[in-house]
Amino acid sequence: MKEIVHLIVEMAPYLLLGFLLAGVMHAFVPSTLYKRFLGGNNFKSVLYAAMLGVPLPLCSCGVIPTAMSLRKEGASKGATVSFLIATPQTGVDSIIATYSLMGLPFALLRPFVALVTAIFGGVMMNLFEKGETESRMVQSSSKSVVGEASLIKRVVIALRYAYVDMMQDIGRWLVLGLVVAGVITVFVPESFFALFSHSSILSILFVLLLAIPMYLCATGSIPIAVALMLKGLSPGAALVLLMAGPAANAASVLVVSKVLGKRSMVIYLASLIIGAVLFGLSIDYLLPREWFTAPIMAMKSCCSTAPGWFNVVCAILLGVFLVNALVRRYWKRGAEVECCSCDDMCNEKSNSMEVIVEGMSCNHCRGSVERAIAALPGVESVTVDLATKRADITGCVEFSAVKSAVEALGFEVKSGE
Repeated sequence: MKEIVHLIVEMAPYLLLGFLLAGVMHAFVPSTLYKRFLGGNNFKSVLYAAMLGVPLPLCSCGVIPTAMSLRKEGASKGATVSFLIATPQTGVDSIIATYSLMGLPFALLRPFVALVTAIFGGVMMNLFEKGETESRMVQSSSKSVVGEASLIKRVVIALRYAYVDMMQDIGRWLVLGLVVAGVITVFVPESFFALFSHSSILSILFVLLLAIPMYLCATGSIPIAVALMLKGLSPGAALVLLMAGPAANAASVLVVSKVLGKRSMVIYLASLIIGAVLFGLSIDYLLPREWFTAPIMAMKSCCSTAPGWFNVVCAILLGVFLVNALVRRYWKRGAEVECCSCDDMCNEKSNSMEVIVEGMSCNHCRGSVERAIAALPGVESVTVDLATKRADITGCVEFSAVKSAVEALGFEVKSGE
C-alpha cells in the first residue's frame, strides 16, 4: 500500500491549491457569465459552453442540475450537451491534481480532449435539432453574490466553498477512488493487462464498459488511472477512463434522457464514446508512450523515499478538511419541523410547505434546487437540507409548481407530509 500512501501525500498540495482556485472562481466570477452566451443553435454557443465548462469545478452529479438550469435559462440543446460533456471531465482542481501524479502530458491532454469532445457533441446536437426554435435568454431575478459581497466576504465564501462545500461534494468520491486504487494495487495481477497488449482497441473498449456505468469524479478517477497504469494499462485506455468515468454514468444518462430527450441522450453518449476511442487510439499509436509512462514510473520508484514535511503537512490538512466536511454532510442538522400545505387561496399569514427532493448528492444540486424554488411566485424563503433531502418553503405556492420547477432540473419531488 506504499503506492497509495505516496499518492495521497503527492496529491495533497495540488488538491488544496486546486480547491482554493475553485473557491476563487465560485466567489469572484459572476454566475451570469455562464448563462450569457449560451443561447442559439450555433457554433459560437457550443464553443462558449465548452470553454466555460472545462475549468469549472463541477462534479458529475453537480453538473446535471447546473446544465438543466442553463437550459431553462435559454441555453440551446447543443450548448447544454457541450456543457454536460466538458464540465465533469475536468476542472481547475483535477487539472492540477493530474499534473501532480500523471505528469504534464496528461494534464494538458485532459482539458484539450474535454474541449474537443464537448464541441463535437454540441455541434452534432445542433445538426440533429435544426428544427428547434432558437431559445431566448431569460433574465434571472436573483442577484449575484459577487456583485453584493465585500472583498472580505468573498474571501470567506471562497474558502468555505473550497474546503467545506467542495470537500463535501467530491470528498467521498476521492476517498473511494483511493480505496479502489488500493484494491487494484493489491489484488490485480501484474500481468492482467498483458491480455490486451496486442490490441489497444480491446483495452479501450474494456475500460469503456467499466467506466460508463460507474460514478467517478474527475479528481477521484486519477488514482484509479494511476493504479491501472502501474498494472500495465495503456496510456490511451487510461485517458478513456479519465474521460468516460466522470462524464457519463447511469444517473446522468437517465437525467439527460428524461429532460432533453432520448435522441439527445444518444448523441451525448455517442460523442463521448467516439471521442474517447479516437483520442485513446491516437495516444497509443501516434504519441511516444514514454511521455505518459515516465511520470508514473518515477512516482513508483520514489515511493521508498520519505516525503517532504510540506507534503506531509498538506496531507494532514487535507485529511482534516475531508473529515470535517464528511461529518458535516452526514450529520442530521436540526429537529424535524411540522409542515402544512399551502391553501389554494393565500391570506396575510405566511404558509409553509415541506417537500422531499430525491436525487441530490452535492451542494451544487442543493443550490440549484433552492434557486429553482426561490424563483417561483409567492415563495418568501426556502432552505434545502442536503443530508435529509428536505426543502422547507415559506410563502404561498402550490406543490404542483414546486414539483414542476424541481423536476425540470432532473430530480424527483415528494410531499413531505
